[in-house]
Amino acid sequence: MSKKKRIIIIGGGAAGFFTAANLDENKYYVTILEQNSDVLQKVKISGGGRCNVTHACFDPRELVNFYPRGNRELLSVFTKFQPGDTMDWFETRNVPLKIEKDNRVFPTTDSSQSIINAMIDEVRNKNFEVKTQVSVSEIIKQEETYLIKTKQGDFTADIVIYTTGSSPKSVKLIQNLGHKIVEAVPSLFTFNIKDDLLKDLPGTSFENAEVSIPSLKTEESGPLLITHWGLSGPAVLKISAWEARNLAKLKYNFEIEVNFISKPLSEAEEELKEFKNSNPKRSIEKSKIFDVTNRFWNKILEISHINPEKQIANITKKELDLILENLCAKKLKVTGKSTFKDEFVTAGGVNLKEINFKNMSSKIISDFYIAGEVLDIDAVTGGFNFQACWSEGWLISQHLNTL
Repeated sequence: MSKKKRIIIIGGGAAGFFTAANLDENKYYVTILEQNSDVLQKVKISGGGRCNVTHACFDPRELVNFYPRGNRELLSVFTKFQPGDTMDWFETRNVPLKIEKDNRVFPTTDSSQSIINAMIDEVRNKNFEVKTQVSVSEIIKQEETYLIKTKQGDFTADIVIYTTGSSPKSVKLIQNLGHKIVEAVPSLFTFNIKDDLLKDLPGTSFENAEVSIPSLKTEESGPLLITHWGLSGPAVLKISAWEARNLAKLKYNFEIEVNFISKPLSEAEEELKEFKNSNPKRSIEKSKIFDVTNRFWNKILEISHINPEKQIANITKKELDLILENLCAKKLKVTGKSTFKDEFVTAGGVNLKEINFKNMSSKIISDFYIAGEVLDIDAVTGGFNFQACWSEGWLISQHLNTL
């Protein structure tokens, strides 16, 4: 039997741990090096501590549409390991999962610790080593091996798996080995907006709204949330992900248009006129016929300078137009961004042209594999970023297990 090879996995996050959990312990000695005091930190805080492990989208061709960067490359990856496979993997390790109504997938325990324990147990059962608080300072390619330098001593590896995440330091390390880097910009962020319409309404949500950026000719729809600093929710997060590079160029100063009720202005106008004709004596305050909160409706009347006690029959055409414009075509000035802390993601990383997506190996250096956020791949919120990590890690482990 051939001698066991040494694998060093740099980075103890989702991609690194899942790769290790699927490697053959009879073929490899595996050591995971993690610079933080705990492994799987992002997994722990994901989904508010519940861990949004994946998304119930089982067709790879549909799945790639949730990835602003990497969608073309991931198609072949997802044909080999997709969300259904992720669910099977955890469920066969006694972690039952549930699909919520928005198709996000969580452990039935509602605790990320269930996901963490499953991977840690798998790695421990294989007698693989996990070293925390080990920060890699340099990776040196030797003739047949790699020398990995750290303050805690040097490590030698036959194979390196690089799953560090997207920190500037980890990007610099891989750049020093000859890889080209696409500059990182934030993705998945909320919009900072100061406007009278949003004032005093944090926590107000809309089940389905449309958010567009006219200057970029782009639009997204979905749930929307008013926050202390502006607007958040899936509609905003999606548009921030798809337009991450363009919004960075605009220095996060731009105008958006929001349709809070996702109805064409003409349709909303028709409904309001019909209601006006049928209920002429009703006050405008009591004429909330759209799916918005009472507080938001009153705020619309306030910024439109309309007396809430005025009978709807006495509402002028100009006042009606103002209400409809604020509901269906409200222009708001964005003056900055706030990171969506549970899902901190960047667009940028290792250039995808330098990766062989059959097995996630580097085309630049031999016996070197790359997965996770250090690649120029990112997704919208909903479990998609983790799914890319699981699928890439699976590909690496299956390829190495067949060598």
